Amino acid sequence: MSKHILVVDDEQSITTLIDYNLKQQDYETTVLNEGTHVVDHVVQHSPDLIVLDLMLPGKDGMEICKELRELGMDLPIIMLTAKGEEADKISGLDTGADDYMTKPFSTKELIARVNALLRRSTPNSQTSSLSKISFKDITISEETYEVFKGDHPISFTKKEFELLLYLAKESPKPVKREVLLQDIWDFDFIGDTRIVDVHISHLREKLEEEPKNPALIKTVRGVGYKIEG
Repeated sequence: MSKHILVVDDEQSITTLIDYNLKQQDYETTVLNEGTHVVDHVVQHSPDLIVLDLMLPGKDGMEICKELRELGMDLPIIMLTAKGEEADKISGLDTGADDYMTKPFSTKELIARVNALLRRSTPNSQTSSLSKISFKDITISEETYEVFKGDHPISFTKKEFELLLYLAKESPKPVKREVLLQDIWDFDFIGDTRIVDVHISHLREKLEEEPKNPALIKTVRGVGYKIEG
């Protein structure tokens, strides 16, 4: 069954280009040109991934992304930004986007990132052999994609969960940012490791009592991150 991609952008030339190239890859697509009804559409139709412009009439991409995450919708989101400024990219990630691309962009690269995100978000058929990992008061269920702090469940996006699980499996060894980019996002981000740092920040906010002085996820200067179990 074909995956369904929702494309949201108010520039018709861009949506036409994205729509055509996604259909060439046998994806089903829906195109929306403003932000007002995006959340309702996602709730009703459950697309597998969203390509979402930052600047939209009606409701902007930041607000849409934040609302979807607050509703517990963990589908992959690629945010499109026109300015290319670091603040825009980080703001998009802070609201729950899994990836970002700056306009103008290569459609070939966009398709590669769509493929990678969908490949990473597809459930493993061997879930029966998956286990639980525990460290300190954190328990990760690889089979059900759940994380508990004590008895309390914590909500994560797929990318946040995969990042936490990866670090937990490698603990106590430190993992390079470049390795996390390749293995979690399944794509070469050409040295841009900021996406890893932002997702680590999200994990700390949800897991640590003092995120600014983390006791769980440690930064290894000049290398990357590790979990101290």
